[in-house]
Parts: sequence; structure tokens; C-alpha cells
Amino acid sequence: MSSRQDPLGDLKVLDFSRVMAGPYCTRLLCDLGADVVKLEPPEGDITRNWGEQRHGLSGFYTQQNAGKRNICVDLKSADGPELVRRLAECADVIVENFRPGVMARAGLGYETLAARNPGLVMLSVTGFGQTGPESHRQAYAPVIHAEAGYIARHAEMDGNPPSDPIFSLADSYSALHGAIALLAALRLRERTGKGQHIDLSMLRTLMATDDYSHHLLDGALPLERLGGQVFDAPGGPILISSQWKGIWYQLRGCFGLEASDGANLDEKIANRQAVVREWIGCHASREALVRDLESAGLPWGDVRSSDEVLKSPTLKAVDWFAEVDDRGEGQRKVIQAPYEFSNAASGVRGPAPRRGEHNVEVLGDWLSLSGSRLAELQQSRTLLSESDD
Repeated sequence: MSSRQDPLGDLKVLDFSRVMAGPYCTRLLCDLGADVVKLEPPEGDITRNWGEQRHGLSGFYTQQNAGKRNICVDLKSADGPELVRRLAECADVIVENFRPGVMARAGLGYETLAARNPGLVMLSVTGFGQTGPESHRQAYAPVIHAEAGYIARHAEMDGNPPSDPIFSLADSYSALHGAIALLAALRLRERTGKGQHIDLSMLRTLMATDDYSHHLLDGALPLERLGGQVFDAPGGPILISSQWKGIWYQLRGCFGLEASDGANLDEKIANRQAVVREWIGCHASREALVRDLESAGLPWGDVRSSDEVLKSPTLKAVDWFAEVDDRGEGQRKVIQAPYEFSNAASGVRGPAPRRGEHNVEVLGDWLSLSGSRLAELQQSRTLLSESDD
């Protein structure tokens, strides 16, 4: 048996969140060993309908909720709010991503819960923060991508119509920043004994994570692209991770590339770009091109299509995914958290839960409820599960 310990093995997390920012944050905590209990409403998390369905579980829901336990509580029932308040008394962490005021109206605001559990750390993820002129707005990741200038910037730099990226950046970054904030608050609790409420705005998160934000603060517009350049090449598109000027000087110094100056700066740059493209295209093979790029000290990357990503030799060499029970006598692949500890355990803890699957188990573990009381809660439909549908 392994002696490696779970970094967060002593934490209890009550997860009210849905869709991605909150669930991904708590999935990471779960992979690190926390006992994460997803508290789901009777209608369920909307992401149960997103992605490929296998034995009643979608791909999206499975990825964000693997390893968690699940209880289903109707907060509109007479006993629902108090039952959840009792669970909150046992929790170290609560994560929620409702709009501001929703938790308080349900009798589950931070002040109410902290009065009974002063060490509670609560993370609230919203689009525009708990207070302010736009705190009331609905906000999924695409809304934040638009409001943070990300969509317009890509359109301007690429010369294409505005479109949302195929990647929920605002959700993913908010999940990661949320996990950092929670761990910092828990570390502080060790010294003070007191918890706190963390207000995490997705808009502020994206601005804080955006490595182009300094241009806005300095008033240094227009922006200059710092990312890579993509070229047609033998064997398919290739990315060179450098600005145009750096690419030109490196290749000119190593291979003697020359280009006419032209009548003005724009023409000079265009001439150099044409020479670089011609030089890339003249290689007899991709292997020859890669050798020359590496000899010039230029980082490169294969522009892989979605179905080619899994061919990456790096991914093939590591356990970047795990297989969990698909709840139908088979296995389903789930992405692992990317942490490799030298002497600690981490990774997917198990399959994604069905709604209300662990009602009895969690309430027994956390609250030591008796069989008769559990039966009463089920009979009153305070506790629900998929089998009740």
C-alpha cells in the first residue's frame, strides 16, 4: 500500500456550484484528496445534458464532477434549508456560483453560515462581483470574453469577424484562481482560527490573467502581438513562437536570409515575411525544417487538429487521463489534474455521481443521521434522487 498522503485529505467541501467555474475548482480539490459533496437541486446541473451521454451521464458533467459525492436537496421544502445549514456546520469550504443574493435569499448567505461555523471559508464566483453596477447580470464565460476585450482583440489582430474562442477561458481561470484563494484562506485560518468569504469576479479574473492588460494600463495602444506565428510548411501548418522581428533576425543570422528594404516600413516587413515563408516552404521535409528551426533557437509547435492532439508523444508518455467506472459495466476516460508530486497522492478519485446517489452515505458520515430521520426526509421529498424521477 502506498504511504503517500492526499494533500487535502482532511478537508470537507460542500459544492453548490454548477456548469464549470465552480465545479472545476472543486474537482481539483477532489483530485487532491478533499471530500467534495456536490449539492444538486431537483432539476440537476444543466451540464448533465452536455456532451456524449453514456449510461445517463454526459461527458461534460463527468469531467467536472468525477470523484465527488452527490446529494440532492430541495431547498424549497420545509426541512431543506436547515438540513443544508447543518451540513455547512461540518464543512471547511463552500463553493457557489449563483448570482449575488441567491444564497442569502435561501437562508444560506455567508453571514448566516459563518455564525454557526466561524471557520468556514466560502468562495462565491460571479461574472461581475458581489457588488457594483453590474453585479446583477447573468454571466457565462462567453459574456466575460466579450466584456474583457478578448474577442475584439483577436478579431482585430487576425483580421477576422469577432467570434468566441472554443475554450471557456473565463471559467477555467476563475476555477484556478478560486482554488488558489481557497488554499490561501485555509492557510490563514490555521493561524487565526477564522474563515472568510471570498468574492471572485470572472471579469477581474480574466483581466488579472491577461498578459496584455499592461498595455491598457499604460495607454500603449495599438497592441503588439507577442504570440506565435503560424506558417504553411511541409507536413502541415507549423507555429513559431516568436515575434516577426525575432524570427527574421534569427533566420538571417543563421541562414543568411536577405530581403529588399522596400519604400517604407510596411513594405520592408512584407518583403521579409515573404522571404521567411519561402524559406520555410523550400524544405524537403518537416524533419529538415524542424532541425533548422532548432539550430536557429526558434521554438516551434505542430498545429494539431483535435483528432491529432492525442498523438502528442508527451501525452502518450504520461498518465494524463484515468479510466473510471462508466456506470454501465465499462470504463470512461477522465482527464487528470496535471500535478506530479514527489511524495503525495493526487488524481481522479472515482466516477461522476448520479443525482442524489450519496444522500444516505453523506448524511450518515457528516451528520450521523439515523435511518428513521433519513426516511422522513425522503418521504417529505426534502431528499431526492434520480430513482425518484
